Amino acid sequence: MAEAAAPSEMSRHSAFLTELIKLWRAQDSYGAWDGKSDLDLLAPYIVDKEKRKEIPIIGDPDPELLWGLEIFYNAIGLAIERESGVMVTPMMKMHHEGFGRMVLIAGRLIVVNKQLRDVHRFGFLSLDKLVAEGEKWVAAGVDMIRRFPAVANYS
Repeated sequence: MAEAAAPSEMSRHSAFLTELIKLWRAQDSYGAWDGKSDLDLLAPYIVDKEKRKEIPIIGDPDPELLWGLEIFYNAIGLAIERESGVMVTPMMKMHHEGFGRMVLIAGRLIVVNKQLRDVHRFGFLSLDKLVAEGEKWVAAGVDMIRRFPAVANYS
């Protein structure tokens, strides 16, 4: 498993990263990960160039990778909720061959709509790239809610 690099100043203050770590900690109902650092929990998301070379071009994602993918987008949804005050619901439809779609919905508004391909190769070169991608989607989701508040708050 790749080791995550030490967090930069950007990642230390990331609402997305805070939510991602909290979600991973919440998955550990028996305390097996109590001794793991936050960086150890995030290590599966870090796929450096050497590790990526080892991953086949075509392949089926394993259940743990799909679980991590869901947690990644759930953290984006929670960060959007915290910033906007609007509840966000994730929905993922994934084919067993590693392609599908993830949407984050606020009221009747789709705030994030991401087509997923080659999910078995999901990962980021560094912790900073992971944080940047998460924060990019959080900003886009919050912007969408601010642009269409009537739709986002419709129940």
